Amino acid sequence: MLAVSMDTVRVFLHVLAATVWVGGQLTLGALVPALRGYEGVTKVAARRFNAVAWPAFAVLVLTGVWNIVALDHPSDAYRMTLNVKMVFVVLSGVAAFLHMRSTSKRGLAIWGALGALGALVALFFGVQLG
Repeated sequence: MLAVSMDTVRVFLHVLAATVWVGGQLTLGALVPALRGYEGVTKVAARRFNAVAWPAFAVLVLTGVWNIVALDHPSDAYRMTLNVKMVFVVLSGVAAFLHMRSTSKRGLAIWGALGALGALVALFFGVQLG
């Protein structure tokens, strides 16, 4: 059996948090049309999701910083890819926050889509960095 290291724990926590943040957005996005037929259920589901998603986002940021600190002389290409990923992480977080604060259907749709897109692209570059 392979030994468990702090690197393993760090990457596990990062991937687990990404699973909640990205997968949760996709799952909730798929459920919302079905939930709309029930008065108030969509808002309740969104609030419960936020209670799990935002702590996961915080874990993503903290473990992301931990990942950066653990790097040992990354190449210029690696750093560039990391910077691009960080742009999409920020886009995902800001758009998700604006989605949460939005009061119009149009705002909910736009910010929700941008948040999910940012999360997916950040995930893609994260996999590329792995």
